[in-house]
Amino acid sequence: MQLSVVNNAKRNMIFGFINKFVALICPFIARTAIQMILGSEYLGLSSLFTAILNVLSLSELGISGAIVYNMYKPVANNDKETVCALLNFYRKVYKIIGFVILVIGLCLIPFLPYLISGSYPSDTNIVILYLIYLSNTVISYFMFAYMSSLIVVYQRDDINSRTNTIVTLLMYGIQIAILFTTENYYLYLLIMPIFTIVNNLRVAFIVRKMFPEYKPKGKISKDVSADIKVRVSGAFITNVSMVTRNSLDSVCISMFLGLTLTAIYNNYYYIIAGLISILGIVSTSLQGGVGNHVAIRSVEENFTELKKVDFAYMWGSSWCTVCLICLYQPFMYLWMGESMMLDIPAVALLCFYFYILKMSDMRSIYSTTNGLWWHHRYRSMAEAAGNIVLNIVLGKFFGVYGIISATIITIFLLNFLWGTQITFKHYFGYKFVPQYLLYHFKYLTITACLCIVTYLCCSILPIQNKVVILLVRGVICIIIPNVIWIFLFHNTKEFSYMRSVILKRR
Repeated sequence: MQLSVVNNAKRNMIFGFINKFVALICPFIARTAIQMILGSEYLGLSSLFTAILNVLSLSELGISGAIVYNMYKPVANNDKETVCALLNFYRKVYKIIGFVILVIGLCLIPFLPYLISGSYPSDTNIVILYLIYLSNTVISYFMFAYMSSLIVVYQRDDINSRTNTIVTLLMYGIQIAILFTTENYYLYLLIMPIFTIVNNLRVAFIVRKMFPEYKPKGKISKDVSADIKVRVSGAFITNVSMVTRNSLDSVCISMFLGLTLTAIYNNYYYIIAGLISILGIVSTSLQGGVGNHVAIRSVEENFTELKKVDFAYMWGSSWCTVCLICLYQPFMYLWMGESMMLDIPAVALLCFYFYILKMSDMRSIYSTTNGLWWHHRYRSMAEAAGNIVLNIVLGKFFGVYGIISATIITIFLLNFLWGTQITFKHYFGYKFVPQYLLYHFKYLTITACLCIVTYLCCSILPIQNKVVILLVRGVICIIIPNVIWIFLFHNTKEFSYMRSVILKRR
């Protein structure tokens, strides 16, 4: 069975963008309310606990990717028995993972005060707050989280998007109402695990209705089990570097510089994370179809496909980078005030961080759908270790600049360059590497020039009102970079393909 990558991706993107819009606006309003009512230290605590639990959740990352990878072929061949056995295996493993996260999370409680430099809100019990965050993380593993694998394999991410949109609106609506009426942070947080339960039950109901033929039963073969173990090990190690990037940054800032700067940094990173999640809709929407194509198409056809999707994706990433460098400061001034702002050098580093991070995304889809996690194990360990060492060393000497720079260095050298070498060695072949690196160098150069040109145009505006500056700069950011991209690439095959997809000709 061959999935319709373009049609499915379009549907997934539409509902995905709606969901991400809601998922960005609601936390934005919530962070604003917390800052106004409770103060920046509460934002810092939220960022710290989220970072810690992101690291604890590493134990899950290998499993989900490996299970989904092993489902592509049986789904394509309509092998329902194997899919059911994989679901059953997935369910059992998730329960074990939930228990492991719970135990490790509880063991970390005595060390919480050592992860905070300076003071924290005197009227709060950080252990109780942490336990609420921990319970919210653990609940999913015991409640039907394994069923989401079918959604990914069948490229039906719109199901998750629709459900999450409704649940997110309700959850944040109640949370913000509680915050304004009671100013009680404990009640605010208790809403999270309640709605996590609601969300998981809703997804489980929908998946069972759509795919009644798949039930968690049976046993996987020894060969499949052995294959999963290898891929899980590789996927776990690979995802260590991904999850620990911002998490380690937040923990190091909290340890060296305190909760207030942690809150400031995470306010900026919140914007980047929002853009990452929006662009992530593209990769998530494509993954099921790409996995299907990897199973049935030639390497040459898939590399041609990679170039096309990479072009559109890097155009979007380039435009987002230009918007960041031009709009960050006036937006932060209006949102949090001048006292909660970083300076321009730190902002420029964050923009560079964002773009460098996005350069590997489309290639990573092909690495994931080919199950190359084990081949990336040494690279991922080196990236995580390098990030930790550089965060500590550069963070101590250069503060927040050093911590951001440490992440940029490890992403470019170890994720992009070394990751490219591994993926092309084991799937595409080295003959395609020069093409891949050349067009990425070209896109990077263009993006750097666009950032400089657009920022200079925005900087010369003789306007004092911050709201007007933000609006005018926004218009400039829409026009200048996109016009230049169209001028430079309107005669290319990649641009023609993107235009035809948008106009529904393919």
